[in-house]
Amino acid sequence: MNTTASPKTALPVPSSDHLEERSRRARSEPMSVLALGDGLYEVESASDHTYLVDLEAGRCTCPDYVFRKARCKHIRRVAIEITHGRTPPPGEIAVACHDCGETAFVDEDASGPFYCEAHELHAGDAVRDRETGDRLTVVDVSDLRADAVTIGGSDTTVADYATNKDYDPDVPVVGAVYPHATVATNGVVPGSLKVYVFPRTRLEKAT
Repeated sequence: MNTTASPKTALPVPSSDHLEERSRRARSEPMSVLALGDGLYEVESASDHTYLVDLEAGRCTCPDYVFRKARCKHIRRVAIEITHGRTPPPGEIAVACHDCGETAFVDEDASGPFYCEAHELHAGDAVRDRETGDRLTVVDVSDLRADAVTIGGSDTTVADYATNKDYDPDVPVVGAVYPHATVATNGVVPGSLKVYVFPRTRLEKAT
């Protein structure tokens, strides 16, 4: 039996108002965003649907993107969360600060311990020795690990030193001086000041 084919109907092109609606919903609808690494984000919508967003490629697994190739509300929401500092950008991950527990963003391949901006150490910062309560001034924060640096005049590493046994061996070594002194960033340490070395986790930034 021959039948007449139904006429083809063009799909409607989204209006600018419809595009603005996506932006509004991206900002107002409840969604949770979880960074997975490698530029991927998991977005859970208010309808309990979970979608995967590849931000760098501008792709999403939701129907709005899959069938319309639209910059959906999920892609927009991830961008909003990054802009407002609530989720890490591609190439970074969210971690807890070792000292206060606040969230900080670091490179995906970075190794801990991690510190927020308020607790990072730099030359000239005042710190407190968790072991003794003494106050010191930071001279340098090394890239070398506590179990790889030998204390001068001995065969003992910083990590193996008796009073450092309870602190992480695989953290950077920090050089500091007694008593509390003013040390300019990248400045020369006076010869009269002996520099002591500590595992990073033994020291906390002084208030």
